[in-house]
Amino acid sequence: MGGKKIYDARHITDLKDLLNQSVELFGNKTAFKLKIDSENKIYKEISYSEFGNDVNSLGTALLNLGLKDTTINIISDNRYEWAVSYLAVVNGVGIVAPLDKALTSNEIKSLVERSNSKAVIFSKPYLETMLEIMLEPTCNVKYFICMDNVDNPNIINYSELINIGKKSLENNNKEYINAQINPEKFSILLFTSGTTSQSKAVMLSHKNIASNVMDCKMFLDVTDEDTVLSFLPLHHTFECTAGFLLVIYVGATITYCDGIRHIAKNIKEYEISAMICVPILYENMYKKLVATIKEKGKWETVQKASALFNGLEAIGINTSEMKRKVFKDIYSNLSPNLRLFVSGAAAINQDVVKGFNDLGISFFQGYGLTETSPVIAVENEKNKKAGSVGQPLPNCNVEIRNVDSNGIGEIWVNAPYVMLGYYHNREETAEVIQDGWLNTGDLGYLDKNGLLYIQGRKKNVIVLKNGKNIFPEELEDLLNASPYIIESMVFGKPDKKGDVDICAKIVYSESEIISEFGNIDEK
Repeated sequence: MGGKKIYDARHITDLKDLLNQSVELFGNKTAFKLKIDSENKIYKEISYSEFGNDVNSLGTALLNLGLKDTTINIISDNRYEWAVSYLAVVNGVGIVAPLDKALTSNEIKSLVERSNSKAVIFSKPYLETMLEIMLEPTCNVKYFICMDNVDNPNIINYSELINIGKKSLENNNKEYINAQINPEKFSILLFTSGTTSQSKAVMLSHKNIASNVMDCKMFLDVTDEDTVLSFLPLHHTFECTAGFLLVIYVGATITYCDGIRHIAKNIKEYEISAMICVPILYENMYKKLVATIKEKGKWETVQKASALFNGLEAIGINTSEMKRKVFKDIYSNLSPNLRLFVSGAAAINQDVVKGFNDLGISFFQGYGLTETSPVIAVENEKNKKAGSVGQPLPNCNVEIRNVDSNGIGEIWVNAPYVMLGYYHNREETAEVIQDGWLNTGDLGYLDKNGLLYIQGRKKNVIVLKNGKNIFPEELEDLLNASPYIIESMVFGKPDKKGDVDICAKIVYSESEIISEFGNIDEK
């Protein structure tokens, strides 16, 4: 069994139950805050009740089109219509199959065909691709629905469907509202990569995701008072589960990032309190924050104050409020409410974790896979240690199998959020799932306190001639700790002696190098 719960989580049976409960509990509270006019700072707030009505309206309209029990693709940037479409499909229509917004036109065509979808809900940038799909002789898609209004007889506008659904509901059409959900049934289809000939398609159920949402809440103190910035692509299960569905579950407010260059600005203007993201963005954010502190000549003061606070915390004194008062000038560049960062997808520089924690921002690392809906383990206030990804969630069993002489072995998981299997691929399903246990393909170990440490992917391990195992991820962490390196990739290359040379490719930070050494080309 996993770690003990830290916080209470109300019970939900499925995603329809999640939404209905949240609408009932948080009715008039703001579910989404959307930017309408950036220049004049005009925003639109959508309440939980309005969100629920939009989901029911779109779901009703989709049923009216005859799409019951079909697969529907969604592709767009992160936006409100994506959230409505996802829940509208999965909560009473059929199978939702989100697609990566960064896919090429050919990849989109291939995955739409592999999905055997009967409808695609998309944003305007994908209009040309959709028009091409229509002309494909193998096209089985009946309806193309655009989130943005377009003038094309072959395209249905999203806004029109919402209005049709509302009128149908007003005429007492309750087919969608009364639709029964089978929590065990295959309802979500997720592709693990854009390489369409090789990408695995993961089949998930309502139970998979609902149980993961509840378990995440038992470890993370996300509440209805939080405002969360959604940045990672929503088609990715980490963002969809933790950055969307968990947020709706707890009654918090979702805002959408304007883009990677606008993260700091968005955090400030929306007064963000919590954020879920990936290491490289947190690392870049911290570098810029440190640079600003140093420019103001306050770095030494911050270091001394942090050392004092760490000493107080070592004897059991909570210093969160004191940190906010002392570091209020730093928070003025971010958000006065900022308190929680959650990181996943890869390891992060521990100096960055410590740096944010020292400033009073709780920083937790997590670990998971698309195949586990996705979170397996995450740190929390009571269980965290440098280098670990925290304890397995309360209802998650983790075993380390085939352990080597260093105590490192394969990570196997048994939990209610383990996938149903790979779509149309029984052989690969049988390879990774045995007696209800999933082989994650990752290597790691558990310490005496039940904290999980990830050492890397089994297939990535480089074995030297002397039998020594080299984990590329560890070396990449060391390289990425340099302020002059944005990201790196470590790999093995056979040498002439039959051994392996350890090599690395890096993306360097031109701005950092010029700032430190000047423009080398001019010297």
